[in-house]
Amino acid sequence: MTVSTGIISGSRQRGFDEVERRALLIAGGLQGLGVSEGDCVCILMRNDIAFLEVSYAVMLLGAYAVPVNWHFKPEEVEYILKDTGTRVLIGHADLLNALGDVVACDMTLLNLPTPPEIEGAYRIDPSRRALPHGAEDLEPWMRRQKPYDGPKLPQPQSMIYTSGTTGQPKGVRREAPTPAQAAAAEAMRARVYGLKPGVRALLPGPLYHSAPNVFALRAGRLGGALFLMPRFDAEGLLRLVQEQAIDTIFMVPTMFVRLLKLPAGVREKYDVSALRHIVHAAAPCPPDVKQAMMKWWGPVIHEYYGSTESGAVTYAAPEDALKKPGTVGRILDGALLRILDDAGNVLPRGTIGEIYSRSTGSPDFSYHNKPEKRIEIERDGFITSGDVGYIDDDGHVFISDRKRDMVISGGVNIYPAEIEAALHALPGVHDCAVFGIPDDEFGEALMAVIEPQPGIAIDPDTIRAQLKATLADYKIPRHIALQAGLPREDSGKIFKRRLRDPYWEKSNRRI
Repeated sequence: MTVSTGIISGSRQRGFDEVERRALLIAGGLQGLGVSEGDCVCILMRNDIAFLEVSYAVMLLGAYAVPVNWHFKPEEVEYILKDTGTRVLIGHADLLNALGDVVACDMTLLNLPTPPEIEGAYRIDPSRRALPHGAEDLEPWMRRQKPYDGPKLPQPQSMIYTSGTTGQPKGVRREAPTPAQAAAAEAMRARVYGLKPGVRALLPGPLYHSAPNVFALRAGRLGGALFLMPRFDAEGLLRLVQEQAIDTIFMVPTMFVRLLKLPAGVREKYDVSALRHIVHAAAPCPPDVKQAMMKWWGPVIHEYYGSTESGAVTYAAPEDALKKPGTVGRILDGALLRILDDAGNVLPRGTIGEIYSRSTGSPDFSYHNKPEKRIEIERDGFITSGDVGYIDDDGHVFISDRKRDMVISGGVNIYPAEIEAALHALPGVHDCAVFGIPDDEFGEALMAVIEPQPGIAIDPDTIRAQLKATLADYKIPRHIALQAGLPREDSGKIFKRRLRDPYWEKSNRRI
């Protein structure tokens, strides 16, 4: 099979020059609709070539592309449309049709027919293909536009909405980078993401998330190839790696787990020797999972730690993971990191506390229309995403857990991530979530919900006995439930809150 170049989704392929030409036409059309520097344009699409074309077009105008999580309910989408003050919403037909009447009458609605590979991957009802009420198809609209020929403006990155723990989503807004900041960001993406000229990249995660969005926007301009998967499929990913000589992928740890659960015969029939740089983030990766992946794929797995607000602040090369299992790496140049106690005091190395960071090499951020919300996560210019961890004597950073996920049982702090890592290592466990539930005696008790591997029977008593071989007794879940099909985000991460909240709602308390 001949390897493809350009940006590819399913059987559709578009060259980089064509993508740029179409972006100029879209930019010219958006300018005609009144979009100007600093404005927002909302995108409601799954992974698609057009997603990137629209993003590039908006950037040409010095405006903000705003990817909207397509899992959102109509009321949640409406909130973001109003909060951004957007004049234009561009989206796939099935997603626009699901919105009902939440789109303002004075808003321009541009429609793209949902691509066949997406319809197939998500089994979308053909009745949702119709042109949404009040919308115009993007293609004929675009053909009527003149290419943008205005001044070259500073180009900000996409404005990503992040929920945090409570309240409405908040748009993370940054000014366009200075030339020096842009050069530093390009160097960081080459080192951490592996994005260099000629890269053959694959994106199996959703473009509405911040890291996949940054990865794709950069990879789509490096002259090799960028493959967009409509949704993650373990064997499908292996097939693309072999057939298209993929060398660079952005992933999350859940994808590793699913790959490792494939039968040995399936894993062994694909050639993955082209892989040179796999980068993962977004959630802790159990050390045994990473070790198993590197045994299979070789020392090609890189990791970074950060957030939508902070950007990448640490980086772990493959040798770091081999030398210091569980580390998220050392602090990157241009980043500062502190471990603080609840009073804001800096803790010594080796002591667990809340992680605060600051980037000195990229534009600072504010929350769109909510600048006061930043104060809630900031101390002396350093911000936190609620993670707790420590720095060891060699300068390697370790994440213990999310502060809000910490369970206090009988006055003892317990970090579920440690228990989840131990569960992942047990035979028959496909995936799991550990959290605290109300307990009259201890305040909170540990609950583990386990998704068994298909066709394998496991029982709670055996699980507890196996955990006792590696964990202290107080870390053994008092309650264990087995459940097929744990609730998940599109990225594959478990919606832990959906599992935990019903227990607390019955108790009439939150902690």
